[in-house]
Amino acid sequence: MTSPRVGLFGLFGSGNVGNDGSLVAVLDHLRADRPEAEVDALCGGPETVTARYGIPAARLHWFRGEYRTAARPGDVAGKGVGKLVDAFRIAAWVRRHDLVIVPGTGILESTLPLRPWGMPYSLFLVCAAGRLLRTPVALVGVGASGTGSRPVRALTRWAARLAAYRSYRDTLSRDAIRAMGVDTSRDEVYADLVFALPTPPPGDPSGPPGPVCVGVMDFGGSNDERDRAEELRSRYLDGMTRFVRALAAEGRPVRLLTGDDVDRPVTEAILEAVDSPLVTAAATASLGDLMKEMAVADTVVATRYHNLVCALKVGTPALAVSYAAKSDRLMADMGLGEHCHPARDIDAGRLLEQFRALERDRAEVRRTLAEGNPVLAGRVRRQFEALNALLPASDAAPDHVRQETP
Repeated sequence: MTSPRVGLFGLFGSGNVGNDGSLVAVLDHLRADRPEAEVDALCGGPETVTARYGIPAARLHWFRGEYRTAARPGDVAGKGVGKLVDAFRIAAWVRRHDLVIVPGTGILESTLPLRPWGMPYSLFLVCAAGRLLRTPVALVGVGASGTGSRPVRALTRWAARLAAYRSYRDTLSRDAIRAMGVDTSRDEVYADLVFALPTPPPGDPSGPPGPVCVGVMDFGGSNDERDRAEELRSRYLDGMTRFVRALAAEGRPVRLLTGDDVDRPVTEAILEAVDSPLVTAAATASLGDLMKEMAVADTVVATRYHNLVCALKVGTPALAVSYAAKSDRLMADMGLGEHCHPARDIDAGRLLEQFRALERDRAEVRRTLAEGNPVLAGRVRRQFEALNALLPASDAAPDHVRQETP
């Protein structure tokens, strides 16, 4: 048999380290368990993906101005033509593979603003092409949420129905897809794929106290809150600035972290407003970089979901500034449900109180995370075992894979 051809689909290489972390988790698994597989990607930033991860990659959208606001007739026409061209390009890409994997991420979510003809449409094309061309499309450990947008809901529902395999990172995601009218009776819930990534060593407990890592984001509400985006963005920035200023006034070193390139203006605004040598910003290009920063921190206060995942994974006590139910669920599943603060109604004074309560409970929280992390890592291992069963066997496959694959 020839080597299996595996395609990876998603917004990789576009500046979001959480998306790239899910890609890395699946790539690491394939390289360890199925090294004979031929792997490539269809993604948002193909040049970055090829340079960083060493796999061939193609651009997701034919029209290079896809992410620009269509202010001119030429852009409007380009986007329209691009949608038609993308249907053929995506079908041709899917056809070349034995399996297409959509690894993790919030690919079925609307917790942040999106347009129906962006990722929902592209994912629908991938799943529809897979069904028509008999190439299985696997949604592996993905996140999902409900939405008030009928076009987004319809495209998400049909993408999920047409996929050959679905699994989720939490029960909220499976429930959301079920509520859209998709039969999820055979779908499994495992854990976020990022819990499979290597964990950096912790800081020296006998050394000097570490900084407080504060993960910020360009938060403007969900897809259903576009009319309130600027109000929510201003309130969030003001609250986080006040919180960081209070920490610096107490003499606490603060490291500002991000999870996406779009978050950098928020970091710069806080640095300028607080204007303290105790407040610095870390340059993090991957989840590995984030985890290294968090491993030596005393405490983490995180907004982006994968910032929070990284803090929990390295065992550092974390407080979630939660913008979506997925963060609340993750914290509750780890036994830390009381350590959440709403991003939409951020209150710097209340956040400080919760931060101090977390620090008082730091030793207990570390024990809780030490017990919970192996459980989540085990769930991801079971996810990868299920993924192995979707890949066709080949003569070059390791013996344990040939024996286990039906």
